[in-house]
Amino acid sequence: MDADDLEPRTAKAVLKDLDAMSIEALGEYIAGLQAEIARAEAAIATKKAARAGADAFFKT
Repeated sequence: MDADDLEPRTAKAVLKDLDAMSIEALGEYIAGLQAEIARAEAAIATKKAARAGADAFFKT
């Protein structure tokens, strides 16, 4: 087994060809990206709240 097999694989972003997309398609693409950003921000907020709870518990 190679040591590289133990490392987690990360997905690499695939850049779209924006020149080939219509204005409507670009709008939909942006909306999808904004939804994904909101999802990531919600995950961050959840993790921060969990961390704050753990910090409060262990700092007695």
